Amino acid sequence: MPAPILELQDVHKHYRMGSVVVEALRGVSFTLQPGEYLSIMGPSGCGKSTLLNVLGCLDRPTAGRYLLGGQDVSRLDDDALSTIRGTRLGFVFQSYNLIPQLTVVENIEVPLFYQGCPEELSRTRARQMAERVGLGHRLDHRPYELSGGQQQRVAIARALVNDPLVILADEPTGNLDSVSGREVLDLFDELHAQGKTLILVTHDPTVAERADRILRLRDGRVEKDERRRPMPTRPTHTSAP
Repeated sequence: MPAPILELQDVHKHYRMGSVVVEALRGVSFTLQPGEYLSIMGPSGCGKSTLLNVLGCLDRPTAGRYLLGGQDVSRLDDDALSTIRGTRLGFVFQSYNLIPQLTVVENIEVPLFYQGCPEELSRTRARQMAERVGLGHRLDHRPYELSGGQQQRVAIARALVNDPLVILADEPTGNLDSVSGREVLDLFDELHAQGKTLILVTHDPTVAERADRILRLRDGRVEKDERRRPMPTRPTHTSAP
């Protein structure tokens, strides 16, 4: 079996609110293998958002270790975490987080711009990603000219453009109608079939059940780790075309 693509070891996260200490995560441990598709579920206040922030290197654990691609990122400084986010992770948000003044292809290019990628290569990669998510015909359109489902496809292309180790999706169908939501989930299925490693946070059981595995949180702890399909055996982490 290959080495885990990420591993949490007894991760705790505490927040201080005045004189009160809030224990958002209380000893969360799990590993994720390359090519797995994981859903994270749980009631409001269970720690889903905090866990996603830790996994996305947006926040550090108070205690415990987080290994990403074999590197302990638990105590990296802000600059190092920013580099990790830009090169090893891809993010898909419920609200898309597109820049309204930029075109489709320009929005997809944003992560490459921050990496200092040459302009010609950046534009080529962004066009390829747009084609990959079915938006090759909308390259010069701006977000307000797109449907919600198309905007989320742009966000997915942007998440893919740096060929990340892991794609993190936070309620990616939350703002979509049922048809657009199914199309986005079908796209995640395609990416999974191509060997991408996916983590999806959702409150919707029908969305969660698209994954290989469901991690259920309650009160900051893992209540249940349910594997729904065998571990993937196909080649994983295929590079972007």
